[in-house]
Amino acid sequence: MTNVELPEKLLFFLNKKSRYKIAYGGRGSGKSWAAARCLIVLALQSKIRVLCTRQLQTSIANSVHKLLSDSIQELGLSKYFEITRDAIRCNNGSEFFFKGIQNNINEVKSIEGIDYCWVEEAQSVSENSWEVLIPTIRKENSEIWVTFNPDRTEDATYQRFVISPPPDTISELVNYSDNPWFPDVLRKEMEYCKEVDYGKYEHIWLGKTVIDTDAQIYHGKFELKEFETPDDAVFYHGADWGFANDPTAVIRCFIKNQCLYIDYESGGVGVEFEELPALFKKIPDINKWEIRCDSARPETISYMSRQGFRTVACPKWNGSVEDGIEYIRSFRRIYIHPRCKHTYEEFKFYSYKQDKNTGDILPVVLDKDNHYCDALRYALNPYIQKNVSILSVL
Repeated sequence: MTNVELPEKLLFFLNKKSRYKIAYGGRGSGKSWAAARCLIVLALQSKIRVLCTRQLQTSIANSVHKLLSDSIQELGLSKYFEITRDAIRCNNGSEFFFKGIQNNINEVKSIEGIDYCWVEEAQSVSENSWEVLIPTIRKENSEIWVTFNPDRTEDATYQRFVISPPPDTISELVNYSDNPWFPDVLRKEMEYCKEVDYGKYEHIWLGKTVIDTDAQIYHGKFELKEFETPDDAVFYHGADWGFANDPTAVIRCFIKNQCLYIDYESGGVGVEFEELPALFKKIPDINKWEIRCDSARPETISYMSRQGFRTVACPKWNGSVEDGIEYIRSFRRIYIHPRCKHTYEEFKFYSYKQDKNTGDILPVVLDKDNHYCDALRYALNPYIQKNVSILSVL
């Protein structure tokens, strides 16, 4: 059998026995990479059934199927496995299944004889999902593996497995510094983040939870939540153009019961002119709706209009940023769909300036972590500019 090298902190996946095995921490630590390789080794050693799951899996592309497939190939083990679109099978009878907890709950509950359950991106798993999933993994000596990048201290997964772990749990904080194979491309990103925003560096790269403070512009107003978009929704679209290291950001939202829902985003860094139409089209039916755009790039707005998109320049005025923030904060609640990961990240870090000596919050909006937030302001400009009362919005 091929040799599998692992970061020392993650050897417990293979050399220790425990009901719960938890690896949490920052980006680049090798958590998911190690879990995939360990499960491949176990699948080769004996016939096992492995359930790979997460809170929401809308397609096989949202699963660890590709990570496992790539790992099998990289380890030179392809001759031992059959890889299909929806499953992976070993020639000794081992099987890997891929199911979302929320959207496949009955299928998850019906799967019998699971030896290992791997829950990836577990920071999003709700308490209700854990209550359903854990009793489902009931085979004698079965194990539940949990890998995640922490988000908030109050999240169900963090509370259950880090703050108050159950008996028979191994829980390890693993960061990039524990990964001997930490790639240079990520190291450059890490060092840049550490230099320009240490708080963000601690969260993304050191696995620290986000601390809610009053400096957070949308403090107490937003949450990550799965929801269904109603068929009769009236959509608002906004676009912020990228420059240098700043991303181009496109967003779609709608309003319901005085709450704001953000259900789609699209974006990227270094997007060329000719790539913009494909980027926009990642948002369903976007060409049917008006798209309010950053007015600083009239040539880009004109180009996109010629490509069949209803792009218009969003007016700016003295205090438009502050007016937009105040208006968006007036919604009862802001719900961000889990597929809008970049928007959610910005909401967590979009902040007011703080006095370095006293910690006092200053009435100055920091010009960073704001590209999807700016796109949101542009999208809602008709309401913001006319100061339409939220109470009058359906």
